[in-house]
Amino acid sequence: MYALLSGLWKYTFQKDEFCVLILGLDNAGKTTFLEQTKTKFSKNYKGTNLNKITTTVGLNIGKIDIRGSRLMFWDLGGQEELQSLWDKYYAESHGVIYLIDSADKERLQESKQAYEKMLENDHLNTVPLLILANKQDIPGCSTVLDIKQIFHDSSTKIGSRDCMIRPVSALTGQGVNEGIDWMVKCVQRNPYRPPRQKAIT
Repeated sequence: MYALLSGLWKYTFQKDEFCVLILGLDNAGKTTFLEQTKTKFSKNYKGTNLNKITTTVGLNIGKIDIRGSRLMFWDLGGQEELQSLWDKYYAESHGVIYLIDSADKERLQESKQAYEKMLENDHLNTVPLLILANKQDIPGCSTVLDIKQIFHDSSTKIGSRDCMIRPVSALTGQGVNEGIDWMVKCVQRNPYRPPRQKAIT
């Protein structure tokens, strides 16, 4: 009887929790993406004005409940001096969302360098990677095909992990649902990073 009640309690009051990092250069749209995600997937969440979001210095945290799981997002600052802190979070993460500012063509190589350095960390070898070509709402931005060509020689470092690149506009919400749906499926089926068990709050 105890085992039955314990199982019922866990089913009712606990969710598998997965920690997902949101990385990319400063001004790539990471915090806007996080706010858009919380707005789309949290029923009573009243988001901030997406046009007034400022550069993240440090860490923003958000969470959504989806498909019986809880996703905890850690949105880390992307300034060069803050990128050295990213690896402090790798070991605890279950997935990575890497945002690229498709409208800032002058910084694509800089973004690629940060991306490659991230891929070299062994703690991320088995976690799914979602690459988002953000700001697709801006005329003249780089397309997903453009970004694939620029980042092509980094593909050998991806290994056997789940990886996807998608177009997105964090500002308008285009592509956000599809990206989050893909990430949820990947973290739930990844045998190498079991979820954390957390009580529902």
